[in-house]
Parts: sequence; structure tokens; C-alpha cells
Amino acid sequence: MINTMMMVLLPLGFGIVCWYLFGYSLTFSGDHALIGNLKHFAFNDVSFTTSTKGLQIPDAVFAMFQGMFPLITLGIIAGAVIDRINLKFFIFFCIGWLVLVYYPLAHMVWGNGLIEHLGALDFAGGDVVHISSGITALILALKIGKRQNAEAPTVHCAPAVAIGMALLWFGWFGFNAGSALGINEGALYALQNTFLASATSFTIWNILDYYTTKHISLFGSLTGALVGLVLITPSAGLVTTNSALLISILGTPILFFAIPALKARFHYDDALDAFGAHGLGGILGGIFTGLFASEHLAGVQNVLQGNFQLLGSQLSGILITILWATIGTLLLTKLLNSFMPLTTDLKPDMTRDMIEHGESSFEV
Repeated sequence: MINTMMMVLLPLGFGIVCWYLFGYSLTFSGDHALIGNLKHFAFNDVSFTTSTKGLQIPDAVFAMFQGMFPLITLGIIAGAVIDRINLKFFIFFCIGWLVLVYYPLAHMVWGNGLIEHLGALDFAGGDVVHISSGITALILALKIGKRQNAEAPTVHCAPAVAIGMALLWFGWFGFNAGSALGINEGALYALQNTFLASATSFTIWNILDYYTTKHISLFGSLTGALVGLVLITPSAGLVTTNSALLISILGTPILFFAIPALKARFHYDDALDAFGAHGLGGILGGIFTGLFASEHLAGVQNVLQGNFQLLGSQLSGILITILWATIGTLLLTKLLNSFMPLTTDLKPDMTRDMIEHGESSFEV
């Protein structure tokens, strides 16, 4: 349990330091197609009073807000490999992954880079956060293998899961609405659409859960809310509320059946469904953005209005994200694995908490 918490907490430390020193600059400076430069190293020339980007907020506020996205992205990856990965490997992997995968992708999508130039839309992180972390999580889960007793359908602490998801659900409003970068119409649509999409998916998942198992489970309910949040993220401030409702209605059943089917078919152990909920959800959300983007909000017509170029741009952005995350993760894993083991062997009389942290969650 301590190991699980630390795998999420540790990136809050080194992730923020990396963002301050070079992450922000590599993401949001320069006009290279793939990566920025070090013009803003250590927040150099980042204004705390004005915006050089034509926004309603100072550059420093923008920089600090954007710095939260890579942190949650690393947390998603951690969810797929908890209780298995070598902590030292995970720390070095995360730092390398930020440089090789996250910062370039964020630059390509939001920093005047390749994917943005292709015309692809990603309002709050469908490509940058969810697809990239989902693909990375799948690769690591396949390489590491399964946990002991991985098939046991148990939740270690149901109240903690519920509280954690409640905090995530609440925080998601900040991520999505905040991505409008001001108090404007896009922020209001993002807020409403996030609420509606998550509530709709929550309800649909419960209906499907009861239909297939005759139960409405806590974990299933929370998963439903999560997939709704992921589905709407790429288009949160770019679609109408009716479209947000439709996105959840169409996407939730696909994920409900696809997530367990893929795990059964390929036999990977993804404890928190990082690939299923985030990776697949992000892919579907990106496609739906091409189908339902509002001309009034997004500035372009959608596929249903005859603009098939937007769908092509969305698919191109998704494909580039998948390839970039796959290649970066494989290269980084191979490099680090030549210096340190990917996993840590457990001793019969010691838990991973004791091996990695020298302490236990509870005294017996």
C-alpha cells in the first residue's frame, strides 16, 4: 500500500522540478515540429504579470497549470504496474519518459508543433495525457508480467478507492475547464460537458453492470465515471452538451465490453485499466472529437458537416501519439534495463513496502 502511494507521490517531487527547469521550455518554446528549446530554462523570461500568448492569464499561471498535466500522466502509468516494478527503475523511467515522450508530445499538440499543424484537436489531453500513458502502461504491463493472485477480483480498500476517485472526479473539472485558459464560453462548456459526460457514463456502466452480473458494483460505478471523463477530455470545450451526451452514450458500451475482452485475449495485468480506460478511452474521444466538434466552439466543421479532413487529422494525431509513446517507451525500457532490473524479487517474509521503503502500512 505504501509502495502504491509513493509511486504516485514521488513524481510530484521530481516532476515539478523537471517542469520548472526544462519541461515547460521544451514544451512551449520555439516552433520546431517535434520539440521546443531551452529559451525558458528555469522559467527564464516567464512573466508573472502579463501574457505573451494573448491569454487572460499571466504566462506563469499558464506554465504552472500546464505543469500539473505530466504529473497525473505519470500517475496513470503507475496504476498499471503497482506492486511489481522496481522503484528505482520507475523513478528513472519517469524522468526519461517525460523528456522522450511527454514533453515532445505536448509540444506537438499544444506548443505549435507537428500534430497541431496537422489540424488535430485535443482540448485537455486525450492524446497528450491519456493515449500516451495508456500505451506506455500496456507496454510496461506486458514486459513486467502479472502480479501474484492477479486474477482475484478483490479491492484492497474500497473506501480508499471511492475517496480517491471522488477527488479525481472533482479535480478533473479543473483540468478540463481550466484548459480553456480563461473565464469564457469554452470553459463553461467544458465544465458542463465534463459533468454530463461523466454522469452519463456512470449511469450507463451501472446499467450494463447489472445486466451482465446482476450487481451494481462500487468499482464498476467508479470505472464508469472515469471512462466518461476520459471520453470527453479531448473535446470538452469543443462540443455542445448534446454532443457530450452522445459521446458518452456511444463510447461507454464499447469500453465496457472492450476492456475485459482485451485483457482476457492478451493476458496482461493492468491493475487500474490504464490502457483500457485511458488509452482506448482517449482514442475513442479523439475520434468523437472529429465527428462532433462544434464549428462555433472549435472553429472548424466536423465530419457530419462534410469536413472529413478533421477526422483525418484526428486519426493522424492519434497514430503519431501511439507510435511516439511506443517507440519512446521501448527504447527507454531497454536502456534502463541494461543498468537495473525492471522488477524486484519479493522475499517470502517481506512485503514490497518493506523491501522498497523499509516500512509497512499497518502494524499487526
